[in-house]
Amino acid sequence: MTLLQKTGIGLFIIGIGVFTAILGLDSYKIGEKDINIENEYHRKAFLEAAQSTGLFNQDYASNVSFMAAIKSTFKQAQGSLQNQAIPDGVGEWDFKLGDWKFKEYFKPELVRDASFGTVKDNPVMWWLLSVGIALLGGLFYIIPKFNSLPGIKNNGIYHSPMERGLTWKWRALALGITIPGILIYGFFYLYDWFWPAVTAIVIGLIIGLVMFYQNSKNNNPQRSAGPGLTGWLGIITGVYMIGFYILLYWAPHYITGWMTMFDPFSRALNGGPASQWFVYGMLYTIIIIVMGVRMFAKYRHNRYQLVRTGSVMFFQTAFAFLIPEILSLLNKPSMDLKNIWPLNYTFFFDWNIDNLISGGGLGIFMLVWGIILVVIAVPLITYFYGKRWYCSWVCGCGGLAETLGDPYRQLSDKSMRAWKYERWIIHGVLAFAIVMTAMTLYTYFSGSSHVIGMNTNNVRSWYGFLIGAGFSGIVGTGFYPLMGNRVWCRFGCPLAAYLGLVQRFKSRFRITTNGGQCISCGNCSTYCEMGIDVRSYAQKGQDIVRASCVGCGICSAVCPRGVLRLENGSSDISTRTDAMRAIHITEDQIQLLS
Repeated sequence: MTLLQKTGIGLFIIGIGVFTAILGLDSYKIGEKDINIENEYHRKAFLEAAQSTGLFNQDYASNVSFMAAIKSTFKQAQGSLQNQAIPDGVGEWDFKLGDWKFKEYFKPELVRDASFGTVKDNPVMWWLLSVGIALLGGLFYIIPKFNSLPGIKNNGIYHSPMERGLTWKWRALALGITIPGILIYGFFYLYDWFWPAVTAIVIGLIIGLVMFYQNSKNNNPQRSAGPGLTGWLGIITGVYMIGFYILLYWAPHYITGWMTMFDPFSRALNGGPASQWFVYGMLYTIIIIVMGVRMFAKYRHNRYQLVRTGSVMFFQTAFAFLIPEILSLLNKPSMDLKNIWPLNYTFFFDWNIDNLISGGGLGIFMLVWGIILVVIAVPLITYFYGKRWYCSWVCGCGGLAETLGDPYRQLSDKSMRAWKYERWIIHGVLAFAIVMTAMTLYTYFSGSSHVIGMNTNNVRSWYGFLIGAGFSGIVGTGFYPLMGNRVWCRFGCPLAAYLGLVQRFKSRFRITTNGGQCISCGNCSTYCEMGIDVRSYAQKGQDIVRASCVGCGICSAVCPRGVLRLENGSSDISTRTDAMRAIHITEDQIQLLS
């Protein structure tokens, strides 16, 4: 490791430390004029409770203590209304304060606006001292890699405390804590036990199907780490990322310091203060760009990887971040033009359809564009190029996985058990997305909020909580250092499932193998982020036509013998998944397949 790289690591740690510390630097104060509650009963009860608790015009040292004081006041107001008789002609929940009203009345913007202190006074300075220094440190660490010899070197990835991942027992423990934790929190998040219970039952059924019906209880799970203790730096990194996503999705009140720090950039791009989503979008884009530079250094011997990495960097920067922000500045409908249903599960929600229709010509174009992508573009382009056109060249989730997640690609579980779980789970999520969207559209056109006795708002709220936040964010990204970089893409993404079905049964794309040249080094399987045992296919001379393959091409890039090749061909499109491209033995004949 060079001196510049050691300096880069030091700067990165300092930047992350300052970035984290910013959440506790400012103080908070709120006045009566800041309370924006239109319901007269709720506003009066809260103001009376605030006078009693001394909430107003008092300095709070942190947003934690500030939010605790607001919650205490809210609970007191809630109890006050609970003990009063409901006036004639007034609905029960127009008078009483439901728990869900807390999120409606006390949004993160209120907490941010109540802040004062050094971050509020010097946002750009603190951005440079945190994000800027971490970014500079990352580049210092990456740049010397351009001086090394090109090509892939298996230089101890399974011995690195950052990259060795979790042994299967630790994985089971991590999932055993995370999944019940999300379901339990879902009960309090939605104030409803039904959907968490249904999800728990479905999880139990899938485990039973895989372990007993499909006889996987005797399949040995993959151990991606070496024997002994798992990678401690990876665990620390994973815990930090999981904590970040929990705050981002479910407790944004506590990251208002970051919003304040990003305010100048938000006002310059969209004319308004930064929300947690602007913070996330800007960080997301910066990370893909910086880690994309790392990809250029690591895979500079392979032109396909250079072009593919440049593509995901461009689409994230332009289509996912800059264009939507500029459209907001121009008071136009704003959306990520490359995001496709069902990955963009809110596309057919009533508020989004109404927003696009009311947005004039541009909004109508976006609505039609989104429908064309789903109905025509996805099956057509996937037929010619496989799912790689989206998952490895365009998608933001894939872009983050390919750049930030590249150091962890070797951690994907290649076991038969994992593959069986994968098929049940990802297609189950796709089915859930289809049913949820159908119920949402029924509500939109019929005006009825219930389908077969189920409230459609609860269905889509649960999907957003469980799949949109818990699976894609906390597990899908937070588990990069623990279980690999494509956990979401492999097990959860409904669009990947849709693309995969087309690729598996009707696509020209495949990875061809020249089994006679394979030396069984295992590089291809090691670096496959989707858990495919590529070496097994290569040894048998069998083309790789798997629904899960995202066509990243890394297996081909790391093969020292040129055994693997990404191709598009239609001559055998109806039979390529049935026969191996080697000696094929049947009861009647022995045939050499070409």
